Amino acid sequence: MKEKRTNRLSCERARTYPIEKALAKLGHFPTKESNKEAWFLSPFRSETQASFKVSKKLNRWYDHGIGKGGNVIDLICLINNSSVKETLDWLQNVKISFSFQLPLFKEDNQDKIEIKYFKELAHFALREYVMKRGISILTARKLCKEVHYKFQDKMYFALGLANTSGGWELRNKYYKNSSSPKDVTHRQNGNSRLIVTEGMFDMLSLMERDKHLMEVYDLLILNSLGFIEKTFKRFDVYESIMLYLDNDHAGRNAVKVMMQQQSKCIDRSSLYENFKDVNAWWIAQNQ
Repeated sequence: MKEKRTNRLSCERARTYPIEKALAKLGHFPTKESNKEAWFLSPFRSETQASFKVSKKLNRWYDHGIGKGGNVIDLICLINNSSVKETLDWLQNVKISFSFQLPLFKEDNQDKIEIKYFKELAHFALREYVMKRGISILTARKLCKEVHYKFQDKMYFALGLANTSGGWELRNKYYKNSSSPKDVTHRQNGNSRLIVTEGMFDMLSLMERDKHLMEVYDLLILNSLGFIEKTFKRFDVYESIMLYLDNDHAGRNAVKVMMQQQSKCIDRSSLYENFKDVNAWWIAQNQ
């Protein structure tokens, strides 16, 4: 009886993992999404119209093409053709971090962040933070602000990157968070070429490497790989698109999807091929 209880608890914990994140690890990204749901091209067949729905609130999926749905364990079992035990092993092998006390993950608390004000980057703690990431204050100020915000009745400050919908990506030495609404950051400088990165520090690293980068390129920071499908319409106006995404499974799959959708995309990951991302490579260059 005791052993059955342990196995059941493991399944309960596994079911709390967001389906969107599991799909991203398998190379599937939404074609459209809202605060409540996300739509994907079915992972079970080839299609041009998304028929695979994920409820963010319930953390459940439903494929309208086959009339079948379920939880994240059911989904991984079907995609990988694996048993429940093999699926739990797969989840452990990709180093999933579960929140066993809360039914949802920390990201779902982001709408509780209240931005109070922002100003030019000046606080010594944030200056020290960006410098440890290999970025000068002058370069950081080109993209980022010092943002003061309220979260759970306490005040905090962070390095902030504004997105195109008015939300903020927030970073400091201790926390990585964001305020609603989530979106990409598209810095349009009137250029015919575009650079794409996953995070702010990857873009800042490229800007630190080339002080004239913004004179030649427009910048697009995804802030989440979940937004790649939404970026395709932004690509049309550019003559070339340079991709500097992370050197992991999800990043490589995202590059593959982008290059399939737009022939103007060029994978530039060879620059930092022995590192996780651009910023990790840049820090190593300056040690």
